[in-house]
Amino acid sequence: MRAFSSALALAAALSLVVAPALAGQPVTLKANTTDTNGTITLADLFDNAGAAGSVPVAARSGRVAVLDAGVVQTLARRNGLDWPNAEGIRRIVVSGDSVGGGAGTVKSNVEVLTYARSLAAGEAVQPQDLVYAKVAVAPSDTPSDADQVIGLVAKRPLRAGAVVSLRDVSAPQVIKAGDTVAVTYEAEGITLTLQGKAMASAAMGDGVSIQNISSKKTIQAVASGPDQALVGPAATQLKSANRAQIALR
Repeated sequence: MRAFSSALALAAALSLVVAPALAGQPVTLKANTTDTNGTITLADLFDNAGAAGSVPVAARSGRVAVLDAGVVQTLARRNGLDWPNAEGIRRIVVSGDSVGGGAGTVKSNVEVLTYARSLAAGEAVQPQDLVYAKVAVAPSDTPSDADQVIGLVAKRPLRAGAVVSLRDVSAPQVIKAGDTVAVTYEAEGITLTLQGKAMASAAMGDGVSIQNISSKKTIQAVASGPDQALVGPAATQLKSANRAQIALR
């Protein structure tokens, strides 16, 4: 019995010695997580990272990189850093741009829209493709409402978990280069229509050059629907409305 008590006392004494050695260095996530060379390190993410700061976490190939907070937390712990993540952050967005102002400005510790699945270039964004997640930082052009991006198409492949950015999506094209387009002029009750060949692709409300099939002359029109375009006052009105809609996003 005395030996057992001595063993317990020794174990307790050892725990007092070992516990501090196992405790990680407390760190906090930086308000603005950025890197300058494309390699994201623990020092880029955390204040007071110390010697572990040089440990690489991920590579950033684009303007921003989206990291899983749980993976980052585990990697930090393995390298002696203790980040409790009391805010419950799920994604960490790392930017390669300056965050002092202007287009590179980011929002800190906010819930933003992210992609629930990966999207291919040209694929339309559907309501089920979007989910809110809490991230450390997000680009300034992150939409505040899902309606701002639903129905738009991806300009490039987009990864699941990435923060939604308005620069990554655009209105779907209703005219493709080479299409035969019905060009309509409407004014004061007069309607005239001619057939033309689209010289470029265009989304709804975009200007597009159309070559008159008969005269071979090129005119400037505004895309108004699938293989349809307007010229004249109606075209000006549609283009102005499109610009106003873009400004609201």
